[in-house]
Amino acid sequence: MTQQAAKKITLKPLGNRVLVQRLEPEEKMKGGIILPDSAKKKQESAKVVAVGPGKRLDDGKTLPMPVKIGDVVLMDKYSGQEVTIDDEEYMILKADDIIAIIE
Repeated sequence: MTQQAAKKITLKPLGNRVLVQRLEPEEKMKGGIILPDSAKKKQESAKVVAVGPGKRLDDGKTLPMPVKIGDVVLMDKYSGQEVTIDDEEYMILKADDIIAIIE
């Protein structure tokens, strides 16, 4: 078990929001060139850490979330709000900003 898996997240998203953690980009390119941190672009793929209960519809029912904890997702490039919890970087974004689930 990794140290991160042992941590308990103390933030619960509300509504149709999702808490994700960006996946680390590759440090080496195919040719063996090592990229410095300043040259790495932010990844649009992330792992789902926590999910809200879902969107409340006008009739009072709740629309279930399309993702679950542990899913690896592809998200819009400029979506979400960055947050720091226990020195770890996370993003809170709406479920609508998730483009796909990577299997």
